[in-house]
Amino acid sequence: MQKIAVALLALVAATPAFAAEGLDGKGLSLFWALPFVGLLLTIATGPMLFHRLWHDHYGKIAAGWALLTVLPLAFSKGAGIAMEAVLHTMLLEYVSFIVLLFALYTVAGGILVAGNLRGTPAVNTGILAIGTVLASLVGTTGASMILIRPLIRANDDRTHTVHLVVFFIFLVSNIGGSLTPLGDPPLFIGFLRGVDFFWTTKTLLPETMLVSAGLLMIFYVWDGILMRKEAGRPHPKDKTPDRAIQLYGLPNVALMGAIIVAILAAAAWKPGVSIHFPGGHLDLQNVARDVVLLVIALISLAITPKPVRAGNDFNWGPIAEVAKLFAAIFLCMIPVLAILAAGKQGALGPLVAMVSNADGSPNNTAYFWLTGLLSAFLDNAPTYLVFFQLAGGDPAQLMGPLGLTLNAISAAAVFMGALTYIGNAPNLMVAVIARDMGVKMPGFFGYIGWSFGILGPLLVLVWWFKFTM
Repeated sequence: MQKIAVALLALVAATPAFAAEGLDGKGLSLFWALPFVGLLLTIATGPMLFHRLWHDHYGKIAAGWALLTVLPLAFSKGAGIAMEAVLHTMLLEYVSFIVLLFALYTVAGGILVAGNLRGTPAVNTGILAIGTVLASLVGTTGASMILIRPLIRANDDRTHTVHLVVFFIFLVSNIGGSLTPLGDPPLFIGFLRGVDFFWTTKTLLPETMLVSAGLLMIFYVWDGILMRKEAGRPHPKDKTPDRAIQLYGLPNVALMGAIIVAILAAAAWKPGVSIHFPGGHLDLQNVARDVVLLVIALISLAITPKPVRAGNDFNWGPIAEVAKLFAAIFLCMIPVLAILAAGKQGALGPLVAMVSNADGSPNNTAYFWLTGLLSAFLDNAPTYLVFFQLAGGDPAQLMGPLGLTLNAISAAAVFMGALTYIGNAPNLMVAVIARDMGVKMPGFFGYIGWSFGILGPLLVLVWWFKFTM
């Protein structure tokens, strides 16, 4: 679900089950995953098979799948447990998720990179490289919102543009956020659990450079081939002629820094005050953080000149779609994550058992692939925390003797969040913005074909060099 998209920051107060303490995943069968699977299939096929109906009513359709999770839960487990599970998920996870995304989307939407460059392979590769570096500094959501529109405008006279956005999601919306806890939600959760701030920088740098460099080289060659194929052929009219690059909305750059400060301050401030509710408790520092983020977003709306947002084609459509779909995703994930958190005693016990060797030592290959593939379909932040806990949850051990295990969990959660539109929150947001700007983005399964075909071999290389040698 993503980011500085530390979209699920409130998970630090959650139990490993990610649902109410009374919801025991040991007693849940895999039938409880059917609404979640149905929701994913609807998201995948709706825009293709019933586009108009989906466009007008996707929020209601998603809500229907959520009700198919919550109502049976209330009937079979009791209204009290169902209410606790819903409150726990929405108050401890979803609210902070959407508040942070709203703040990042609003502030980044007030930073206008005006002017236009001609989208040559060198220029496009440069934009992707800059975004990859920026993602670890201001988060994948911040970097994505700042750069996706300039990249599309630079290429709005091109015939082939889908690959631009796909590689952008790979690099800027995901892999670029792997070098600091500010970059991607899973790493920030690890930081709040006691992982050193620069551990990710030192440990994940080799594989980040390998995957990033590989993707940038593939992109440069691919983009060059497509540009040569387009030469001499009819192409769309250039809506944004080339002109000097200028940066507007500088106060929002300061507000982006304020978001970072608010998140770091909330992590450091431990007043020990909590607000209890059925199913969990809200720590004061997290409530204060969310309030500050909302205030920052409102300040951005108040001080940003309208022409700046107009220059970004800023509208609330992308964040509204993400808010509605992820609300349903979070609710449908309640039983799925509870089953996972039940470990070997849950319905997914055979999968969970794979993370341990016969002698009890961690199976890092299993940690890598299970964390990654589940991150792609369950959102990478809660998946990271489930496997962090399965590995023992002791940061000192996980940075020391079990360092390779934490490496596997961290790299997989960040990198494989790029495999689907819902693996990381910026993915879907970038896809929505691209569609609004006229890019014919692939559907849910079409995008998976791109991601597994291009990113998959690089992930196999990471696994081979890091966890088998």
